Amino acid sequence: MSRADPHHHLIKVSVRSDYLSEQSLPAADRYAFAYTVTIENLGRQAARLLDRHWVITDGHGRVQEVRGEGVVGEQPRIAPGESYRYTSGAVIATPVGSMQGSYGMIADDGTRFEAPIPPFLLGHPGRLH
Repeated sequence: MSRADPHHHLIKVSVRSDYLSEQSLPAADRYAFAYTVTIENLGRQAARLLDRHWVITDGHGRVQEVRGEGVVGEQPRIAPGESYRYTSGAVIATPVGSMQGSYGMIADDGTRFEAPIPPFLLGHPGRLH
């Protein structure tokens, strides 16, 4: 796809999720989660996050796709060696689900690229066994 140096754009995405009992209504099949994303720029050029694409799968295999500009209303520019962290949320109909996706990025030299978001679990703490 790109003939650029493969170490040119290195964005590392890590996520931690937490179950929000106070926002969940299990009797109504509503399980709310917060997730905190850390986006680290391990490359040699600054890059701006332009958009996001999430694939959210619940325990029944139902998929929601979410696309939008930026994250939490921002399109952060992340310099080499720096990171950006934000917290957002998701609601699914089962106690356990998963999320994955990608961020659309643009480097300072104008190159567009995707930064993958590795799959992570959304899990009610009592339901993971």
